[in-house]
Amino acid sequence: MPRPALPTTTDHGAPTPGRWHPHLWHPFTQEATSPPPPLVLAGEGAELVLEGGERLIDAISSWWVTLHGHAEASIAAAVADQAHRLEQVIFANFRHPQAERLGERLAALSGLERLFFSDNGSTAVEVALKTAWQWWRNRDSDRRQLIAFDGAYHGDTFGAMALGARSLFSAPFEPLLFEVARCPWPATWWDDGDCNEKEQQALARLDALLEVPTAAVILEPLLQGAGGMRMVRPAFLRGVQERVSAAGALLIADEVLTGFGRCGHVFASLGAGLKPDLMALSKGLTGGFLPMGVTLASERIYQGFRGEDPRLTLFHGHSFTANPLGCAAANASLDLLEQAPERFAGFEERHRPHLQRLARHPAVRRPRLVGTVAAFDLPVDDPGYLNPRGRAIQAELRRRGVFVRPLGEVIYLLPPLCISDAQLQHCYEALEAALPQ
Repeated sequence: MPRPALPTTTDHGAPTPGRWHPHLWHPFTQEATSPPPPLVLAGEGAELVLEGGERLIDAISSWWVTLHGHAEASIAAAVADQAHRLEQVIFANFRHPQAERLGERLAALSGLERLFFSDNGSTAVEVALKTAWQWWRNRDSDRRQLIAFDGAYHGDTFGAMALGARSLFSAPFEPLLFEVARCPWPATWWDDGDCNEKEQQALARLDALLEVPTAAVILEPLLQGAGGMRMVRPAFLRGVQERVSAAGALLIADEVLTGFGRCGHVFASLGAGLKPDLMALSKGLTGGFLPMGVTLASERIYQGFRGEDPRLTLFHGHSFTANPLGCAAANASLDLLEQAPERFAGFEERHRPHLQRLARHPAVRRPRLVGTVAAFDLPVDDPGYLNPRGRAIQAELRRRGVFVRPLGEVIYLLPPLCISDAQLQHCYEALEAALPQ
């Protein structure tokens, strides 16, 4: 079916451009001090089409979900075909072919045999947390300690928020959050001379923490995303797994961002040589078409919930669990990854020469790169999410046809796999021009 022409105007009575819509509430946005968002009418490949026909390169894949590009034809066709067959069914009582196929494929790719569906990244982490906690209860074990890493972000629901680093996001809810032990995250970058020492200090701290009987350790393999695109070396992660396994604890890999090729491998855990007990997935899972989360678990974990006693059951679920449309999108997205693995496996080398050039700019600090993600810090005296320097860069890039969303002083590019060489070069050229001299 030919794709319809892209619209440049809307006729639904939208508010006048330059004003906030009277009924919408945008996430992570202080509307009293932020400019009103532009109206997006369509997307095509790596670009967004705004009202009036302006085009922007979506250099962060719309919060890291648009894996293959906007309106990717094969995924759109798969969703449309499934919509004519079955749009939704209660998964507590039924199964369907798209879910079975997705489960088989993700199990083969990850080495984790069991799949539990949810509806976004936060809930995928919640399921992993509840699974790990109840697994020990089902074994009549009183292991209670949970260990996470400094700077982590695991989502905005209460359990996921408790696992993440305490910050301005979680401050209003602090009395409601459970205690979590913290281990340093030895973030590194190009020409980091202190990396070995930082890793040894972190592992020594982990050794000390694991002296307390521990239920689970959770980490973001290779890359802490919302925490500032903070990268670590694979050898450090293998050291973590060795210690977690020796202590008898479970290892949870939060791959909500890092999964599906974002770090150069289908899963960052595989690239780092890890074999977690549980893995949380979302974002790129459906290619950005539909919200869906998945928690993968080993067969050993799954068997801990089987038995004659109904209290062994994992009593968790969502109305849209294993939604057939989402499963169809996920299967179509996996088809694309399997047909052209070089698109993600080779992306790091597409970034590298551009980032090497940019790294010579006096306003670039701590350049770093893994897979599809390139990042650096701006020089500031007060680092953090509220630092305004990143927003100034964002506004300047918008004028140059590129959309980014900095994390405070952290600037990063995380484009869809379909971005052309010319578009990627334009992102870097615009970024260099936008940086303060």
